[in-house]
Amino acid sequence: MADPLRPYTRPDTRPDAVYHCELAWLGGDVAEADVAIGVTGDRITSVVAGVGAPPGSQRLAGVTLPGLANAHSHAFHRALRGRTQVGTGSFWTWRQQMYAAAAGLDPDSYFQLARAVYGEMVLAGVTCVGEFHYLHHAPGGKPYTDANAMGVALIAAAADAGLRITLLDTCYLRGGFDTGGAGGGAVELNAVQQRFTDGDALSWATRASVLDATVSATSRIGAAAHSVRAVAPADIEVVAAWAASRQAPLHAHVSEQPAENERCLDVLGLTPVQLLAERGALGERFTAVHATHLTDGDIDLLGRSRCTACFCPTTERDLADGIGPALALRDAGAHLSLGSDSHAVIDLFEEARAVELNERLASLVRGSHDAPSLLRAATVHGHSSLGWGDTGTIAVGALADFVTVRLDTPRLAGTRREHALESVVFAGSAGDVTHVVVAGRVVVADARHRAIDVAAELDAAITGLVHAGMDG
Repeated sequence: MADPLRPYTRPDTRPDAVYHCELAWLGGDVAEADVAIGVTGDRITSVVAGVGAPPGSQRLAGVTLPGLANAHSHAFHRALRGRTQVGTGSFWTWRQQMYAAAAGLDPDSYFQLARAVYGEMVLAGVTCVGEFHYLHHAPGGKPYTDANAMGVALIAAAADAGLRITLLDTCYLRGGFDTGGAGGGAVELNAVQQRFTDGDALSWATRASVLDATVSATSRIGAAAHSVRAVAPADIEVVAAWAASRQAPLHAHVSEQPAENERCLDVLGLTPVQLLAERGALGERFTAVHATHLTDGDIDLLGRSRCTACFCPTTERDLADGIGPALALRDAGAHLSLGSDSHAVIDLFEEARAVELNERLASLVRGSHDAPSLLRAATVHGHSSLGWGDTGTIAVGALADFVTVRLDTPRLAGTRREHALESVVFAGSAGDVTHVVVAGRVVVADARHRAIDVAAELDAAITGLVHAGMDG
């Protein structure tokens, strides 16, 4: 009888490890029972459902999912948690508090903070992060000796924490739209924003190109245009061309705020999506982050271009941004992905269910986004938007990234196989994750990170920022 755990490489190769899952999601409408996953190196080499535990296999109790992709992160925003919840305001008042946090970081302190933040992500089942990185230079805008010291610190922090990273190196050149229309001058950058800019798009591209040397088995480089307010139309073309030349992911904040849309229309006569389309940014490698305040024409453009829309519901509601048209985008042909953005919380299950629950609030209809489609947003579509097309599924040949959610917690007790996906998506939490494997390596076991005391490191890093003046 043939060995059901035979690998896909050579007939005489045996897996380095075999995991026997009580339940596992293999991409269908329900979780499968008694699934054996064989891993050789950093790849899944066998997947067999409905089998007994192979000798020497490790039992994973609960439901095992592909690793989760956090497609939009600003790691340093984690330091703001709780500090921005006093008083009234808007996105624009919150932004001033964000600038205060950015002002106090250097490569060493950013590494310490990001390592802890990424550790928190891994504990939550995140195995890949898209870091939308614009904090490039020293205070005043002077480059560090290594002009990419801050980006290198983030890549090193992700490696230490045990997750994959796509560093979305971000072009940020101005403080707002041209004050006098097409012929006027751009709004000048404030003191903190000077840290974000390379001065011009070609200088950004030159610096970002050096990051190619940092690519590894667990890190990749992508590009981002911060927003249409921060990057002029001609400069968007430069960023888009840079990404296209590398077949790299390209992201941008899109239509997060009505005020930005109105200013774009006033100055250029175009919506942000129309401007990005005109300048060659849209396509299958493009991700519109937030995509909250879109016209019907914007939705059609993003859908026909096969773009991804990254929703970050916990941040979007925290900042009072609004509810984006996730269903309309999906129906138009766009993929959906998820991010935790400002890290008001880090919980991709919360982000996933919020897409559907927000849709219910806006439409008064239940069930527009089912559990499998939300899981695809959190896994395969998120990874694809970050340039990791070879993970996000539990399948032979995929990268061995998967997470296990226990089902015996107060939130999930009583779960049965036929409703396991619905229970996890609509009632589970980051706190229910017990086991995380990235590239075939166990990073979290029994809900504990194997290398980092995450809570202690978060406390130390944020306390350091407070001492540096973050709280004024």
